[in-house]
Amino acid sequence: MKLPLKALTTVVLLGGLWGCNEAPMATAVPAAEQPASGPAFTIRFDEALGTQPQDGRLLLMLSNTDRDEPRFLVDNSLDTQLIYGRNVSDWAPGADMLIDAAHIGFPINSLAELPPGRYFVQALLNRYQDFTLSNGKTVSLPPDQGEGQQWNRKPGNYLSEPVALDITPDGVYEIVLDQQIPPIEPARDTEFVKHVRMKSELLSEFWGEDVYLGAHVLLPHGFEEHPEARYPLMVFHGHFPSDFGAFRPEPPDPDLEPVYSERFSMEGYNIIQQQEAHNNYLRWIADDFPRFLAIEIQHPTPYYDDSYAVNSASQGPYGDAINYELIPFIEEQFRGIGEGWARFTYGGSTGGWEAMATQMFYPDEFNGAFVACPDPIDFRAYLTMNIYEDSNAYYYPSDFQKIPRPGRRDYLGNVTASIKDQNDLERVLGDRNRSGQQFDIWEATFSPMDDDGYPADLWDPETGDIDPEIAAYWKENFDLSYILRRDWETLGPKLEGKLHIYTGDMDNYYLNNAVYLVEEFLESTTAPYYGGEVDYGDRAEHCWNGDQENGNHLSRLRYNWMYVPRILKRIEESAPEGADVSSWRY
Repeated sequence: MKLPLKALTTVVLLGGLWGCNEAPMATAVPAAEQPASGPAFTIRFDEALGTQPQDGRLLLMLSNTDRDEPRFLVDNSLDTQLIYGRNVSDWAPGADMLIDAAHIGFPINSLAELPPGRYFVQALLNRYQDFTLSNGKTVSLPPDQGEGQQWNRKPGNYLSEPVALDITPDGVYEIVLDQQIPPIEPARDTEFVKHVRMKSELLSEFWGEDVYLGAHVLLPHGFEEHPEARYPLMVFHGHFPSDFGAFRPEPPDPDLEPVYSERFSMEGYNIIQQQEAHNNYLRWIADDFPRFLAIEIQHPTPYYDDSYAVNSASQGPYGDAINYELIPFIEEQFRGIGEGWARFTYGGSTGGWEAMATQMFYPDEFNGAFVACPDPIDFRAYLTMNIYEDSNAYYYPSDFQKIPRPGRRDYLGNVTASIKDQNDLERVLGDRNRSGQQFDIWEATFSPMDDDGYPADLWDPETGDIDPEIAAYWKENFDLSYILRRDWETLGPKLEGKLHIYTGDMDNYYLNNAVYLVEEFLESTTAPYYGGEVDYGDRAEHCWNGDQENGNHLSRLRYNWMYVPRILKRIEESAPEGADVSSWRY
């Protein structure tokens, strides 16, 4: 139903570059009508951006600060600014699209509740494309464009320049998308870091178009001088890497201006990062450092910045593609040993879950997993809920109270976001698991495919009511703790000595709770005993990775060498007779 319109205003940009002390101002030109329910925005995109109709998610951001563009100020922190969203289909250039009180927002749900005042306003279209899957279903999703599935940075997305508006309860404002985010320049090869890209036949068949996997490969010192050497492989799992991280042959830039890190409450953290990256280079080339291949994988999907490195109903056979196509391709090209005893995997958070899942689902292909601060590895502790026993994801059970389940805390237990808060933001960014955010990718990975081709919801996005049938599917296919318990008789012997799990006991997302449950099983079983390690950081937040001597601000930058002593020990203990344990020890 359309509401009667009054007093439309048109935004006219008056120059200026964003990032100055004041954003570009806008003047309001009266026009015909506006909704009576609150402020509204008519948005169109300029024909100069393209003449084809567009599908996607249209987003409107409002901010009461000019510290950055509004598109970069929306998150689940206490400082988040405002965002509103809606789907668009066959949106023609020059045609108006309305965002008003009928469309959901975060954290103020409706524009009708927006306090009047001055706001910096920006609109963006996260563009979708159709994918016809191998099962015949067609889904409309935002393809990755080399940025790692970030809606506010995605090349090709349309956006407007931020403007300052005095918003009133009965104002209607016109925004024009007249800019396009430019392409990202690919990373360049260096002496030590090479970049590979490989078409996956498995994934291309699933998605109905060419799909490529990428990786950044860190070569061992002396690679060219020792053509006879073949190398063990260390696979570093994690979020989409733009290049190989924390590795810098050059010393820190002496002219670098220090930047404050809010995450670590530390001034000049950017300088520390450069110094640690250079220290890692010095370690890597040291005479006594063993020679390995280390890789970081790029495997974004239309749902997230990476696939979670497993085969799933809605994303396809990423586990097989990575382990049976990409990794052998890399080992062949860069003289990897190419056998399970000489492969190790590690990572933190998403990468921690991926490292553990990879070791479990491909137990003969890897000889050890170092699992830091993993995403939920037991769904009885899926953050602050048990998806098998709890009926609602958003609230604790109570006859008379409505107490939200916490979703994020600090090391003292202060809660800054609830699970409902986190999901409300995702609902604004995209429906049908298209937000590109955390809960949506878990469903895209762990859920069966729904009848419409999109992932099935574990719970109703609006109410939080959990679907027990979907929970049962998660349990049988992706609950790593349950799978360990269910299959230990056959899986245990293949994992003996391979699982090493680390987490802070005050993980921001309560991920330590699942680790406790896994540890309870691993330490209680003797047929065989798991023979690995589970360790906790006292009052350590996300993402503690097993370093009891240094803060996470340092240890998070040292993944590629901190587990090496344990890797060497494992090789010495488990390499088969006749294995090459010497050509790479020059």
